Amino acid sequence: DIKQLLPIVEKVNAEENWAASLSETEVKEATNNFKQEIQNGKSLDHILPKAFALAREAAKRVLGERPYDTQIMGSLVLHSGRLAELKTGEGKTLMTVAAAYLNALTGDGVHIVTVNEFLSERDSVWMGSIFKFLGLTVGLNLRELSAEEKREAYNCDILYTTNNELGFDYLRDNMVVKKEKRVQRKLNFCIVDE
Repeated sequence: DIKQLLPIVEKVNAEENWAASLSETEVKEATNNFKQEIQNGKSLDHILPKAFALAREAAKRVLGERPYDTQIMGSLVLHSGRLAELKTGEGKTLMTVAAAYLNALTGDGVHIVTVNEFLSERDSVWMGSIFKFLGLTVGLNLRELSAEEKREAYNCDILYTTNNELGFDYLRDNMVVKKEKRVQRKLNFCIVDE
């Protein structure tokens, strides 16, 4: 697996100077350009090296933390729909950023699922600051939100939620009489940060 990932990591690393050269405004423009490329038929894998490099640069600027190559590999694994495992303290939460960013560029939303509301709230602020710097919207799904507030959160590019709330929203959505009363939208990409 590592042999297959290393050439992609090298491509991401090759785009690092490009990403570092962008102003804050140009970072957001790059996000919009990526979205346009996807709408015009480019695949996520085609823009992956630049998108991952930009996500890494955003993390560096916003948090002062540059994701290591191993974290980029972990994000590549997540993007491919597989499980990535890191030990405690190795940066699992930061590892998720590049995969979440790339998959949010489709406009179909990304759910990041945690085990409790404390983590969802913490990460929506902490990692959410990176996504906002990149020009994406970030939502937080909490138990006490109204249906309208939940719908608004679900329609963000990145949604932080708990496994319980995600499941109960799904059940509630399947009990509504009118389709427009549902809070969730079509499922696209999900990362379980466990």
